[in-house]
Amino acid sequence: MPATPHVEKHFTASESVRDVVIGMADGLTVPFALAAGISGAVAATAHATSLVVTAGFAEIAAGSIAMGLGGYLAAKTDTEHYASELEREYRETVELRDHEVDEVAEVFRGYGLSPEQISPVVGAICSDQKRWVNFMMRFELGLEEPDPKRARKSALTIAASYIFGGLIPLAPYIILRNVITGLWYSVAITLLALAIFGAVKAHFTGISRVRGAMQTVFTGGLAAGAAFFIARLFS
Repeated sequence: MPATPHVEKHFTASESVRDVVIGMADGLTVPFALAAGISGAVAATAHATSLVVTAGFAEIAAGSIAMGLGGYLAAKTDTEHYASELEREYRETVELRDHEVDEVAEVFRGYGLSPEQISPVVGAICSDQKRWVNFMMRFELGLEEPDPKRARKSALTIAASYIFGGLIPLAPYIILRNVITGLWYSVAITLLALAIFGAVKAHFTGISRVRGAMQTVFTGGLAAGAAFFIARLFS
Protein backbone atom coordinates (compact mmCIF):
# COMPACT_ATOMS: atom_id res chain seq x y z
CA MET A 1 0.00 0.00 0.00
CA PRO A 2 1.37 3.45 -0.85
CA ALA A 3 2.27 5.53 2.15
CA THR A 4 0.15 8.60 2.82
CA PRO A 5 2.29 11.72 2.26
CA HIS A 6 3.04 13.54 5.49
CA VAL A 7 2.27 17.21 5.04
CA GLU A 8 3.17 19.55 7.86
CA LYS A 9 1.17 22.73 8.15
CA HIS A 10 2.69 25.46 10.25
CA PHE A 11 1.34 28.92 10.79
CA THR A 12 3.99 31.40 9.62
CA ALA A 13 2.19 34.74 9.58
CA SER A 14 2.34 35.45 13.30
CA GLU A 15 3.66 38.99 12.83
CA SER A 16 0.78 39.95 10.54
CA VAL A 17 -1.76 38.40 12.89
CA ARG A 18 -0.16 40.27 15.79
CA ASP A 19 -0.57 43.55 13.89
CA VAL A 20 -4.21 42.78 13.09
CA VAL A 21 -4.85 41.87 16.73
CA ILE A 22 -3.26 45.10 17.96
CA GLY A 23 -5.21 47.25 15.50
CA MET A 24 -8.56 45.48 15.82
CA ALA A 25 -8.46 45.19 19.61
CA ASP A 26 -7.85 48.90 20.07
CA GLY A 27 -10.17 49.83 17.21
CA LEU A 28 -13.06 47.94 18.74
CA THR A 29 -12.60 49.20 22.30
CA VAL A 30 -11.32 52.80 22.21
CA PRO A 31 -13.85 54.35 19.76
CA PHE A 32 -16.63 52.40 21.49
CA ALA A 33 -15.62 53.75 24.88
CA LEU A 34 -15.36 57.31 23.55
CA ALA A 35 -18.73 57.21 21.80
CA ALA A 36 -20.43 55.52 24.73
CA GLY A 37 -18.83 57.84 27.23
CA ILE A 38 -20.00 61.04 25.57
CA SER A 39 -23.39 59.73 24.45
CA GLY A 40 -24.91 60.29 27.88
CA ALA A 41 -23.42 63.76 28.17
CA VAL A 42 -24.85 64.97 24.85
CA ALA A 43 -28.08 62.92 24.80
CA ALA A 44 -30.23 65.91 25.65
CA THR A 45 -28.57 68.25 23.15
CA ALA A 46 -29.61 68.88 19.58
CA HIS A 47 -27.85 66.77 16.96
CA ALA A 48 -26.50 64.47 19.70
CA THR A 49 -25.89 61.59 17.28
CA SER A 50 -23.96 63.84 14.90
CA LEU A 51 -21.72 64.96 17.75
CA VAL A 52 -20.98 61.36 18.74
CA VAL A 53 -20.26 60.34 15.16
CA THR A 54 -18.01 63.35 14.56
CA ALA A 55 -16.04 62.65 17.74
CA GLY A 56 -15.84 58.99 16.80
CA PHE A 57 -14.47 59.70 13.33
CA ALA A 58 -11.92 62.12 14.77
CA GLU A 59 -10.76 59.50 17.26
CA ILE A 60 -10.53 56.79 14.59
CA ALA A 61 -8.44 59.06 12.36
CA ALA A 62 -6.10 60.08 15.16
CA GLY A 63 -5.93 56.60 16.65
CA SER A 64 -5.16 54.85 13.36
CA ILE A 65 -2.34 57.30 12.60
CA ALA A 66 -0.88 56.97 16.10
CA MET A 67 -1.15 53.17 16.12
CA GLY A 68 0.26 52.86 12.61
CA LEU A 69 3.17 55.12 13.47
CA GLY A 70 3.82 53.08 16.61
CA GLY A 71 3.90 49.86 14.58
CA TYR A 72 6.23 51.45 12.02
CA LEU A 73 8.67 52.66 14.67
CA ALA A 74 8.62 49.31 16.47
CA ALA A 75 9.42 47.42 13.26
CA LYS A 76 12.14 49.93 12.33
CA THR A 77 13.67 49.48 15.77
CA ASP A 78 13.78 45.70 15.26
CA THR A 79 15.48 46.17 11.88
CA GLU A 80 18.04 48.61 13.27
CA HIS A 81 18.73 46.34 16.25
CA TYR A 82 19.31 43.37 13.95
CA ALA A 83 21.68 45.39 11.73
CA SER A 84 23.63 46.57 14.77
CA GLU A 85 24.00 43.06 16.18
CA LEU A 86 24.95 41.69 12.75
CA GLU A 87 27.75 44.24 12.42
CA ARG A 88 28.99 43.40 15.91
CA GLU A 89 29.03 39.65 15.20
CA TYR A 90 31.02 40.15 11.98
CA ARG A 91 33.55 42.22 13.93
CA GLU A 92 33.81 39.69 16.75
CA THR A 93 34.41 36.74 14.42
CA VAL A 94 37.56 38.57 13.32
CA GLU A 95 38.72 40.23 16.54
CA LEU A 96 37.60 37.51 18.99
CA ARG A 97 37.76 34.46 16.77
CA ASP A 98 38.66 31.86 19.44
CA HIS A 99 35.94 33.12 21.77
CA GLU A 100 33.32 33.02 19.01
CA VAL A 101 34.38 29.51 17.98
CA ASP A 102 33.89 28.38 21.57
CA GLU A 103 30.43 29.98 21.62
CA VAL A 104 29.45 27.89 18.59
CA ALA A 105 30.67 24.76 20.39
CA GLU A 106 28.74 25.84 23.51
CA VAL A 107 25.50 25.81 21.54
CA PHE A 108 26.02 22.16 20.60
CA ARG A 109 27.19 21.22 24.08
CA GLY A 110 23.81 22.40 25.25
CA TYR A 111 22.24 19.70 23.07
CA GLY A 112 24.36 16.99 24.71
CA LEU A 113 26.84 16.38 21.88
CA SER A 114 30.29 15.06 22.72
CA PRO A 115 33.51 16.98 21.82
CA GLU A 116 34.22 14.44 19.07
CA GLN A 117 30.81 15.11 17.52
CA ILE A 118 31.06 18.86 17.94
CA SER A 119 34.50 19.41 16.42
CA PRO A 120 33.72 18.73 12.72
CA VAL A 121 30.41 20.60 12.90
CA VAL A 122 32.03 23.68 14.43
CA GLY A 123 34.80 23.54 11.84
CA ALA A 124 32.28 23.43 8.99
CA ILE A 125 30.26 26.33 10.37
CA CYS A 126 33.27 28.54 11.10
CA SER A 127 34.86 27.91 7.71
CA ASP A 128 32.46 30.42 6.14
CA GLN A 129 32.10 33.81 7.88
CA LYS A 130 28.62 34.57 6.58
CA ARG A 131 27.29 31.16 7.63
CA TRP A 132 29.10 31.53 10.95
CA VAL A 133 27.60 34.95 11.67
CA ASN A 134 24.10 33.81 10.64
CA PHE A 135 24.42 30.86 13.02
CA MET A 136 25.43 33.14 15.88
CA MET A 137 22.60 35.57 15.16
CA ARG A 138 20.05 32.80 15.25
CA PHE A 139 21.29 30.44 17.94
CA GLU A 140 23.25 32.72 20.27
CA LEU A 141 21.14 35.87 20.07
CA GLY A 142 17.82 34.33 18.98
CA LEU A 143 17.38 36.89 16.18
CA GLU A 144 15.86 36.28 12.76
CA GLU A 145 16.54 38.66 9.88
CA PRO A 146 13.51 40.97 9.63
CA ASP A 147 11.69 41.64 6.40
CA PRO A 148 12.99 44.98 5.01
CA LYS A 149 9.39 45.91 4.14
CA ARG A 150 8.14 44.93 7.58
CA ALA A 151 7.85 48.48 8.96
CA ARG A 152 5.60 49.69 6.16
CA LYS A 153 3.47 46.54 6.21
CA SER A 154 3.10 46.74 9.98
CA ALA A 155 2.03 50.39 9.89
CA LEU A 156 -0.55 49.83 7.15
CA THR A 157 -1.92 46.63 8.73
CA ILE A 158 -2.34 48.14 12.19
CA ALA A 159 -3.85 51.38 10.86
CA ALA A 160 -6.30 49.57 8.54
CA SER A 161 -7.31 47.15 11.31
CA TYR A 162 -7.88 50.04 13.69
CA ILE A 163 -10.11 51.85 11.19
CA PHE A 164 -12.10 48.70 10.41
CA GLY A 165 -12.49 47.87 14.09
CA GLY A 166 -13.42 51.44 15.00
CA LEU A 167 -16.20 51.68 12.43
CA ILE A 168 -18.03 48.69 13.95
CA PRO A 169 -19.08 50.27 17.28
CA LEU A 170 -19.67 53.60 15.52
CA ALA A 171 -22.00 52.14 12.86
CA PRO A 172 -25.21 52.18 15.01
CA TYR A 173 -24.73 55.89 15.72
CA ILE A 174 -24.38 56.52 11.99
CA ILE A 175 -27.51 54.56 11.11
CA LEU A 176 -29.81 55.39 14.04
CA ARG A 177 -31.07 58.82 15.02
CA ASN A 178 -31.48 58.23 18.76
CA VAL A 179 -28.15 58.34 20.54
CA ILE A 180 -29.21 56.11 23.47
CA THR A 181 -30.63 53.47 21.11
CA GLY A 182 -27.38 53.68 19.19
CA LEU A 183 -25.46 53.11 22.41
CA TRP A 184 -27.20 49.82 23.21
CA TYR A 185 -26.87 48.57 19.64
CA SER A 186 -23.21 49.57 19.76
CA VAL A 187 -22.69 47.50 22.92
CA ALA A 188 -24.29 44.43 21.33
CA ILE A 189 -22.45 44.77 18.02
CA THR A 190 -19.11 45.40 19.70
CA LEU A 191 -19.43 42.28 21.88
CA LEU A 192 -20.45 40.20 18.85
CA ALA A 193 -17.53 41.59 16.84
CA LEU A 194 -15.13 40.78 19.68
CA ALA A 195 -16.42 37.19 19.76
CA ILE A 196 -16.05 36.75 15.99
CA PHE A 197 -12.63 38.38 16.04
CA GLY A 198 -11.50 36.08 18.86
CA ALA A 199 -12.75 32.98 17.06
CA VAL A 200 -11.00 33.94 13.80
CA LYS A 201 -7.78 34.72 15.67
CA ALA A 202 -8.01 31.36 17.45
CA HIS A 203 -8.41 29.57 14.11
CA PHE A 204 -5.14 31.02 12.82
CA THR A 205 -3.23 30.50 16.05
CA GLY A 206 -4.41 26.92 16.57
CA ILE A 207 -6.42 27.19 19.81
CA SER A 208 -10.10 26.43 20.44
CA ARG A 209 -12.38 28.91 18.70
CA VAL A 210 -14.77 28.96 21.66
CA ARG A 211 -11.90 29.64 24.04
CA GLY A 212 -10.51 32.33 21.74
CA ALA A 213 -13.90 34.02 21.45
CA MET A 214 -14.48 33.96 25.22
CA GLN A 215 -11.01 35.32 25.94
CA THR A 216 -11.41 38.18 23.49
CA VAL A 217 -14.92 39.07 24.67
CA PHE A 218 -13.77 39.07 28.29
CA THR A 219 -10.57 41.06 27.82
CA GLY A 220 -11.97 43.40 25.18
CA GLY A 221 -15.21 43.87 27.07
CA LEU A 222 -13.32 44.56 30.29
CA ALA A 223 -11.12 47.15 28.58
CA ALA A 224 -14.08 48.78 26.83
CA GLY A 225 -16.12 48.80 30.05
CA ALA A 226 -13.31 50.37 32.04
CA ALA A 227 -12.73 53.03 29.40
CA PHE A 228 -16.49 53.64 29.15
CA PHE A 229 -16.92 54.27 32.88
CA ILE A 230 -13.85 56.51 32.98
CA ALA A 231 -15.16 58.51 30.03
CA ARG A 232 -18.60 58.77 31.62
CA LEU A 233 -17.02 59.85 34.91
CA PHE A 234 -15.21 62.77 33.28
CA SER A 235 -18.10 63.64 30.97
